[in-house]
This record gives sequence, C-alpha cells and structure tokens, in this order.
Amino acid sequence: MKNLLPGLLLLIVLPLTLSAALPVAVDGQALPSLAPMLEKTTPAVVNIATRGKSRRRIEFPIPSNPLFQRFFNVPGIERIQETASLGSGVIVDAKRGLILTNNHVIKDAYQINVTLTDGRELSAEIIGRDPDTDVAVIQVPADNLVQIPMADSGALRVGDFVVAIGNPFGLGQTVTSGIVSALGRSGLGIESIEDFIQTDASINIGNSGGALVNLRGELVGINTAIYGAGNQGSIGIGFAIPINMARGIMQQLVDVGEVRRGRLGAQGQDLTAQLAQAFGINRNNGFIVTQIESGSPADKSGLKVGDVIVTANGKPIRSARDMHNLVGLQRIGQTIELKLFRDGNEVNLPVKIQPIEISKIDGGLLHIKLNGAMIGEIREQHLQRGRVDYLKIMEVRKTSNAWDSGFRAGDIIYSINKQLSRSFEEAFALVEGSSGNMIMSIQRDNRELYIILK
Repeated sequence: MKNLLPGLLLLIVLPLTLSAALPVAVDGQALPSLAPMLEKTTPAVVNIATRGKSRRRIEFPIPSNPLFQRFFNVPGIERIQETASLGSGVIVDAKRGLILTNNHVIKDAYQINVTLTDGRELSAEIIGRDPDTDVAVIQVPADNLVQIPMADSGALRVGDFVVAIGNPFGLGQTVTSGIVSALGRSGLGIESIEDFIQTDASINIGNSGGALVNLRGELVGINTAIYGAGNQGSIGIGFAIPINMARGIMQQLVDVGEVRRGRLGAQGQDLTAQLAQAFGINRNNGFIVTQIESGSPADKSGLKVGDVIVTANGKPIRSARDMHNLVGLQRIGQTIELKLFRDGNEVNLPVKIQPIEISKIDGGLLHIKLNGAMIGEIREQHLQRGRVDYLKIMEVRKTSNAWDSGFRAGDIIYSINKQLSRSFEEAFALVEGSSGNMIMSIQRDNRELYIILK
C-alpha cells in the first residue's frame, strides 16, 4: 500500500464487492448471470505473493553536531528491510506463460510466487517492468494455463458494464461489477504517464494487477489504484490501466526487456482562456509550444514557438500532461499527426519520434581513475520537475581504473568536492579547479555513495 496524492492509494491486493447491478429479467425468465463468463475468465487471474528487500534511510538524531559531522561526514545510514506483498496478475499468453501485473506489485522482489485458481503454486521471473506506467510482465512455466483475450480499450464508452477480478485484502479471488465511470483520467499523480479508466466496480487494497473485463470476458484494463483516504477502502472510484496501453508496453518489455522512449523536443504550457484570447484562438484548452530544442524531432518537422497543439493522432490535447502522456507512449520511429493553430490558421503537421541522443565521453578524459568508464550527459524533461540535467556512468569495463575505483554502470555523478556536477562543462571545471584528492558523490539505486579519487 502506498500513499499517492491527497487520498490516493496504490493497490497491492485484489478487488471488490457489488456496486452496480445488471438489469433483472422478469415474467418467469431466468435471471441474468455473469457466471458463464466468469468460469472462462477467472482461471486466468492469478494471485501474486512476493518477498523483497528495500532500502530505508535512517537519519542520525544529531546530524548538525559539528564533531559528529567531522568524524562521519554522512547525513545518515541505510538499512535493508525485508518486504512482502500480495497482488494479482493476468495471464495474457498461456503458451509462453506471460502474466501482466503492476510494477509496484513486484518492485524490489527477489522471490515471486504465483497461485492459480486450481491451487497450483508456480515460481515466476521478471521479464521487464516500466515504472512510468506501472506495468510489469512476469513469466511462469507454460503448463496447462488459461489466458484472457484482450479487447480494444479504445472502444470503451462511459456507461459500459465492467467486472473486476482480484484478491482484495488477501481473501482470495473475488469478483465485483460496475460501469466505466470516465475515460482518459490523468493528472492524478499516481504515475508519470497516466491515461486511466475510472470505474465504480469495487476495488480494494491488494487488487493491483487484477483484471478489468467487459461482459464478453475480454480484458479491457489492469486494476491499479483506488481513490480513498487512509485505509477506508473502496469508495467507488477505482482506476485501471487501459489494455491498449498495457499491451504496447508489454510488447517492448518482452522484446527488449525495457521501454525505449523517444522525444519530441518541444516544451510548452497549458492554454488558458486568457492566452487563447491573446493568440486569437476560439478554444479554452490545448498545448502552447514555448521552446524547441535545436535539431530535435520538433525542430526538424517545422514546429514553431507559439504553435498551439489541439489534437495528436486524432486525440484531443487539452494540456501539457496530455502531450507528455502521448509522447511517452509512442515507440521510437512512430509518427505523430499533430493538428495545431499557427497565427490563427489550422495546420496539420507530422512529427516522427526519434531516440533520445546522449553525448558521451571516455571517463579517462575527466580523471585517470575514471579510465574505462563511459560517461553520458543526460538531459530529461519531466512534467513535474521540469528539465533535469545530470552525468551518468553508462558502462564500465571490468579490470579498468574506474571499476577498481568502485564505479558501476548506472551510477549518477551528483557532485564533485561537494559542488553540483550536471554537465561535462561543470565537471571539467571542478576537476581542473581541484587540488589533491577529489570526493565524488554518486547515486546508485536510491543510495548515496562517496568515492575518493586520489
């Protein structure tokens, strides 16, 4: 269980009680029942139990004590804690044993046990996970499994009946029904990329990774979060990842083990009523381009500062978040068809998403103790944090100076001699201005480490 925004709970166990009933037949006719559909679908929904390890930073009680800082020179210590969680998953490929679930269900897990409805317990391995969308794929031995067919979640309508299947509160598999309350929910602060199905089907803590299906027993979403305060449970506002999104993420995770996102290279802000009036546009929402990176896909396509994007691939763009979500879900090489207003005129503009280019140097150019490491200069654009620049160890050759010094691939160089180092230019200046030993602060797997270069 994880607190999100004011009152959002991320799930780790499955869902539901009845919250929206189907129409009832009369005049002696048999009552409608979901039982036939559920007999086919519930064997594909599994329970997931994990054991993991997480790091917890323990701050010292007297970090400001001068003598304490002099002798230890560290802000705190970290402890490794054993964790356990319960969640759900959906078998989507019986032949290969592939199961869709949430990233937060299997995060930090070193042991994953999957329990089927027939009582079998199987050990699973992680194929790939994507924290930005909270999608993960795990795999179990493919032996007499049942899968759920995937629907087109783009065809969902508000008011469609849906059924949630999961393992709420660890009670065992449970089924609840409801309707689609809303589509395209974003801005909730649950994930970096959001495009949720909202439903009133009762979803409770522990339902993460469970199935949201239509009345044909087709998978339309992966249950992910509920809206509520504290531990009060479901209040009729639940969220699921649309299966169209989850399917695209799964394909990349299965193919390459990770999601490789490209970039547009355009920054902007929400269109307001006041700005719309100033731009002479009869609209109250959209995305105004305020900056374009030189040489980026946006630059090459002819996008200009001041353009107001209103749709992309036929989907309305109402805000900067909508644009962020859409670009984040595109595969490298795909083309986005933009509809925008420029100087009051409507313009259609195709933009091809390209890989994020990273400048690299041999670490030996920076310091002899970094010889054998390839350092990348990373520039990222985050919706909440804005632009973030940092240096990252892209790879380290074993038996090299960098390896012997303690550097590993994935390390982020945070500072040199307690001065922030966010670019090659800053790093070279700090190294040249250093006399004697240097202390490098690096971040590794959410830990802060210090490496002394002599």
